Amino acid sequence: MERITIPVAMPKDMVSYLDVEKNGLSFEQSAMLLYPLIQNCVISHGRAAEILGVRKWTLIEFYDKMGIPYLNQSREDLDAEIAGFAVLREKRAV
Repeated sequence: MERITIPVAMPKDMVSYLDVEKNGLSFEQSAMLLYPLIQNCVISHGRAAEILGVRKWTLIEFYDKMGIPYLNQSREDLDAEIAGFAVLREKRAV
């Protein structure tokens, strides 16, 4: 994976907590920086994994261990989606 160095402004007190490896941020820190982009649908889990140089499932498992679910729909949203599929199926059956 090709890396570049960029200046990043952050609170001074935060720097001592960064786990900066010889080649930059750790996998965990990089994955957490990418998560808002996944959450906001800017990139997919697959693209984030590609950027990090890992398999998609590895990234999903990491987020799961951090308490971030792969599927984040509420029960109500899921029920509404299932109901929508049922309506479509009925229309196709006719």
